[in-house]
Amino acid sequence: MPLAKPLWNKRFGDGAPLVLIHGMGSSHHAWQLITPELAREYHVILIDLPGHGDMSLSRGEAMDPLSLSDRVHSTITRMGIERFHLVGNSLGGWIALELASAHPDSVLSVTALAPAGLWLVPETKRIWQAAHARRMAQVLHPVAPAIARFRWAKKMGFALVSPQWEKLPLQICIDATKAMGKSTGYFPAWDALLGRRFEASVPESIPVTVVFGDTDNTLPAAFSQERTLAPAHAEWITLKQGGHAPMWDHPDDVVHIIRRTTSKAK
Repeated sequence: MPLAKPLWNKRFGDGAPLVLIHGMGSSHHAWQLITPELAREYHVILIDLPGHGDMSLSRGEAMDPLSLSDRVHSTITRMGIERFHLVGNSLGGWIALELASAHPDSVLSVTALAPAGLWLVPETKRIWQAAHARRMAQVLHPVAPAIARFRWAKKMGFALVSPQWEKLPLQICIDATKAMGKSTGYFPAWDALLGRRFEASVPESIPVTVVFGDTDNTLPAAFSQERTLAPAHAEWITLKQGGHAPMWDHPDDVVHIIRRTTSKAK
């Protein structure tokens, strides 16, 4: 059986390999606030998941988190990189945890930012609010550079994502709207999550840090942050005034957390 096509990727800096995995409906642009600082000491590898960013979606492609973790693993190892650190946001966090479980010899550490999959009762159907947001982005992304400058547009697009939405850089808002609007993998990835949750185990030898914002409206603490589903040895951090994209609300803190997590790797 032929190997799957490598995921789109881009690299920066030298040092220990650090792979950044974005969330559903997002792209590699999600990391732009922390990539320059991380590239000072890591070999940062940005990827786009199938149907996201600059990566196309093949018909019938498996989009569940475990299958996507295998795609990430295959992409990185085909670069000649045998061991690497992982950072993932939302779906990307779930993928990182699955990858650490399925390929523990390859993973040095995991920093999971607002990871999906930590819910006791999995969803069985699409959430209409999120589906509406995707369809709105499909309509508005061509004019995002023009309307993202207006407070009402920024609030409409990002108030639920970030309690600090007014402070978000304009380029973050433009790139996020474009990524969501053009994401052909959004609904396939969503449908592949239905009925699932993270239930695998990660060896204690792999340092794991789980980070949530205290105002995550996408994955609320009440039913989407179940600590018993996270690796038992994971450090759990809650950032004040943080939403579903901690690297946007607290970029400096997230860089510090990544550094601290990777420093624990053996």
